[in-house]
Amino acid sequence: MTLAERLREALERGHRSTPEILPGDAFEEEVADRTPAAVLIPIVDRAEPTIIFTERPKTMRKHPGQVSFPGGRIDPDDADPVAAALREAEEEIGLDRAYVEVIGTTDRYRTVTGFEVTPVVAAVRPGFTLRPQPGEVADLFEAPLHFVLDPARQVVRTAQWRGRERTYYEILWEDRRIWGATAAMLVNLSRRLELAR
Repeated sequence: MTLAERLREALERGHRSTPEILPGDAFEEEVADRTPAAVLIPIVDRAEPTIIFTERPKTMRKHPGQVSFPGGRIDPDDADPVAAALREAEEEIGLDRAYVEVIGTTDRYRTVTGFEVTPVVAAVRPGFTLRPQPGEVADLFEAPLHFVLDPARQVVRTAQWRGRERTYYEILWEDRRIWGATAAMLVNLSRRLELAR
């Protein structure tokens, strides 16, 4: 069975179950009009599958230096979240869609900055060449799928934010810190996705 087949089967099985899913960041007031967005969770079909992550430039106004998935707001010209995620991955990291097989979407996540993000899960065939867009991506890296989806690696942290205590997830991979919405989407994915062993 290929990685794409295993992922598709596991995601379908996961959507039939009812795990506890994180709906979004904790925030003081509800945002009335959330901006629709989509991210690509690109799972590379290696002997040990990995996920491609981006690191945002430290000079960005929002989320400087944070680890994220390629993605962004859904434009009016995008047919749906899948189209937006594929377009954003091409623009941000130069990921050619010819290497990408979309598996499906998973649980939406509301961010404290007012976005409602649809994660798009995809299997990526090796052989691609990535070209990060310097204005949006400072660095790229891959982390093992089994590591970032391991609940033992998904640590709950607390911090003060806007005068109150906020709880969030953090995953440390080598010298990288994956946290906030990206980590929460991985927590949700791990609760949905149980790859056949």
